[in-house]
Amino acid sequence: MTRQFVATSEDAGQRLDQFLTSRLPDLSRSQVQRLIRHGRVRTHPGRVKPGLVVEPGLHVDVEVPPSEPADVAAEPLPLTILYDDADIAVVDKPAGMVVHPAAGHARGTLVNALLHHVTGLSGIGGKDRPGIVHRLDRGTSGVMVIAKHDRAHRELTRQFHDREVEKEYVALVWGRVRPGLRLEAPIGRDRRHRQKMSSRTARPRQASTHVVDVEPLGDVSLLRLTIGTGRTHQIRVHLSEQGYPVTGDTLYGGVKRGGRRFAFLAGLDRPFLHAARLTLTHPGTGKRLTFEAPLAADLAAILSRLRQTTTTPARSSIS
Repeated sequence: MTRQFVATSEDAGQRLDQFLTSRLPDLSRSQVQRLIRHGRVRTHPGRVKPGLVVEPGLHVDVEVPPSEPADVAAEPLPLTILYDDADIAVVDKPAGMVVHPAAGHARGTLVNALLHHVTGLSGIGGKDRPGIVHRLDRGTSGVMVIAKHDRAHRELTRQFHDREVEKEYVALVWGRVRPGLRLEAPIGRDRRHRQKMSSRTARPRQASTHVVDVEPLGDVSLLRLTIGTGRTHQIRVHLSEQGYPVTGDTLYGGVKRGGRRFAFLAGLDRPFLHAARLTLTHPGTGKRLTFEAPLAADLAAILSRLRQTTTTPARSSIS
């Protein structure tokens, strides 16, 4: 199957392999580089190298190889299935679980669990990523959709790329945030700290985060947010750079704050960030569907204690 892409002004300055990885999220960057080396990627007028600098209007044809059967071991790991039919499955990913096998995480991933709980997964993502359409950080819990065959995989991938999927998160952050705050700073890999993302980057990419609702809880705020893009660490970066780091986030300054009154927050072993709601168009029926994952137990316990200790808790629609 051949996929065709045209670069926009937002893509300008990226390497070709980076550009194609963003357009083909079901393939890793190393897989894209392998396709380029094997002559399966062509521009007009000819063959290219992974480091080609993308310019607006560049046309790229990619010959995507047939799906590969998964060879990752199925593991009977606990996993909550929120929805399951012939086309998709929707799961509540637990915090601490990596989405797919990678260096240092050969087992215990969401893919290992999916292969035990869900039958007929798509193989278009390659042997280590069957059915995976999008990702959540290891420390983030919440709702994810999984494709069960290649046609569903391609359609869901298109919806994510075209920003047709609505994504809502719940986060607890330091500071007092005003409702309606919109964060639009482009982000990318940090120039100095390669494990971090930031707005101080050589290759910025558009990112959009909107604070929909706020529940003030003393020196912290419970937020309901939507994102218009799905950049790596986007919510954590946007909030941290505004002075509102996510509680429990060791990478972006969300720990060792608040004094004795909030000392119990030090018990958080991951960022207080949860993917609460996902709305998409079903790839088989064409119906618009919304899926929700309740707040994870560790986060719910923290929130309950906060609400009990706050002298004048505000009414909120955030759960």
